[in-house]
Amino acid sequence: MISTAIRLARVGSGSELAAALLLGISFPCVMLAAIIPNLWFFAAAAAVSYLADTYLHQRGSYLVNRLAKVRAGLSIRFLIRQMLLVLLVARSGLGEDRIFYVTVVMVLLFYALQAPHGAIVTLLRLRRRLPVVTRNIDLAAAIRIPDAPPRGLLNRSAEKMLHLDIFAMVGVIITLQTRDNIYGFTGLGLSLLLAVGYIAALLPYLRPSRLVPNAEKVLAAVDGWLAAYQPTVMLYFSGSKESAYQVNMWLDTMDRLEGRPLIVLRERAIAQQLGTTDVPVLCVPGGVHLMNLDLSTVRVALYAANVGKNIHMLRVPTMKHVFIGHGDSDKLASVNPYSKAYDEVWTAGRAGRDRYALADVGVRDEDIVEVGRPQLAPIEPYSGAQRNPVPTVLYAPTWEGWDDNPGNTSLLLAGENIVKRLLKADSPVRVLYKPHPFTGTRSAKAKAVHERIIALVEKAAAERATDPRWAKESAELSADRTAAKAELARISARLGELMGAADTGRDEAEQSRDSQADPARQEELTRLRREWNGAYWRSFGWWEHRTISGSEPALYDCFNESDAMVSDISSVVSDFIASGKPYAVTDSAELGAEEFKRQNTAVRAAVILSNSARELDDLLAAVADPAADRLADERRELKRYLLGPDEPTSMEQFEAATQALSAKSLARNVGVEQRLGEPEAAAAPDDSAPSAENNDLDSPVRG
Repeated sequence: MISTAIRLARVGSGSELAAALLLGISFPCVMLAAIIPNLWFFAAAAAVSYLADTYLHQRGSYLVNRLAKVRAGLSIRFLIRQMLLVLLVARSGLGEDRIFYVTVVMVLLFYALQAPHGAIVTLLRLRRRLPVVTRNIDLAAAIRIPDAPPRGLLNRSAEKMLHLDIFAMVGVIITLQTRDNIYGFTGLGLSLLLAVGYIAALLPYLRPSRLVPNAEKVLAAVDGWLAAYQPTVMLYFSGSKESAYQVNMWLDTMDRLEGRPLIVLRERAIAQQLGTTDVPVLCVPGGVHLMNLDLSTVRVALYAANVGKNIHMLRVPTMKHVFIGHGDSDKLASVNPYSKAYDEVWTAGRAGRDRYALADVGVRDEDIVEVGRPQLAPIEPYSGAQRNPVPTVLYAPTWEGWDDNPGNTSLLLAGENIVKRLLKADSPVRVLYKPHPFTGTRSAKAKAVHERIIALVEKAAAERATDPRWAKESAELSADRTAAKAELARISARLGELMGAADTGRDEAEQSRDSQADPARQEELTRLRREWNGAYWRSFGWWEHRTISGSEPALYDCFNESDAMVSDISSVVSDFIASGKPYAVTDSAELGAEEFKRQNTAVRAAVILSNSARELDDLLAAVADPAADRLADERRELKRYLLGPDEPTSMEQFEAATQALSAKSLARNVGVEQRLGEPEAAAAPDDSAPSAENNDLDSPVRG
């Protein structure tokens, strides 16, 4: 019942729900106490309202944030409480006393000060916002970005300003108890004085020298940097903050590309979610700003998602446009007709090419290039033996999608059955549950199932922790687990320092100013993440069930820790095939095994599960005994079909495709210049081409 209430109220926890209820009850109580009047009842109810309000805002509660939509926003709630204080003074027999009139005047003045305070804070935030967000780009020579105001002045500023009324509230309540006006005058004066002081503290930061340059100067500086750096290949991405994983998976590939790579983002939220990289990053939210940037040296633009904002870059004819996607699967999204807009579509292996041919969406076979999947390099190949005495099975369902198609995810119809059968298997199995980042974002039903699965895993983990069968192993590994947890804390602290988590006072403009490429820092980050991953898996027993949410540990790390996987039709399956390990896929739409395999290439070497998941025994048998693994040969063949050959490496294939398309782009631009009849181009075609110093992909990179 409580969970239902939490879901309906759209709050994150039981404590949040309790705080919301207390907030709703406290205001009528404050009003009742003022009318009666009852001083201590008023004081207690007012205190509860303050505390509940503060807690909900600190938690970022959806419910309390929506109160503004029904004319009950933060400032209104504070004004109501202050007016009820005035009512209490009047009902307490002091309606003709000076304290009454002073309280009314001071409350109105205090409320009036909210306007200039809010205006100054808003102006500061707007004038501190650059039209772009950068990383690994040095604009210091062209523009000056001053330090931001202290975080304490701008962070949650409205709440801080409004909470200054506590002094007035306390002072007047003491006056009502003692009948000595000095306490009320002092409290009211202190609230007003502090409010004026808060505004005065903000004013110096409105000086032009403390603000960032205007948009024209910043964009001119960016164009100057582009002219000096002359990027040759660009990764372009737009999406919601939840989709940041789609661009993050390409960062390592971009970092290893030859030439002068550039990453262009369109949303500030994505810039905040972007992983670490040495590649220059330019986030340009404004479409007009983007289209006015000089990107004429870019030869190849790579697109990781089919989104509407791609059109802002696709309109540029001087570069070749390539759809690389963010996964390779049999989902309809992998053969989106939008792909016709690109010059080429790069797929992992032959399967991607055949998929487009079968879909017949207008993508020509000659425009498809097989480049492998360079991101899969971290996936360890299958050794044919279990990693631990107890096999680990990863359940990694995809999300529910944008519609209610039963084939989207196994979570809705089979998820609980899968987890229950794994947890109750005849021979012990460790379950790792790693849901898709989007799970439950659209479907309340999917979110509810997801939460029940988490509860199942947590309950089973708790039961196994008290099971005598694991007591010996637990005792033997106790010291190692304790050491691993300590190591995790140490590594996490250092990662926080390197990522700038400790410096929370920097605003977006300062982060752009101070974020410069540092190869030594990047090398340390890579090493620490590798060490963190090892410590994470050692921090709990190899028999302990686990729900893994968030970005760490990464999905591929979960692949390496697992002996088998259960998933759905998604790129997760195609990626897992790179490991060569046994896997199962759920036929949630109940097409039947043969039809399911016919429609979905990636499941041809899988154990096909019905929604009851009773076929899981076949998967577990293959894990326990390689001789019983009837699909091993098929998995090897399917791996080559889906992901391409092992040699040359995927990175080498990707680099070769980039170089080849860059040459086509350059040839096209030279040809256009010649057709336009430029004298230099007609007389000497070679002279019309950009110089090797500026455009040769083998020239020095990221100096």
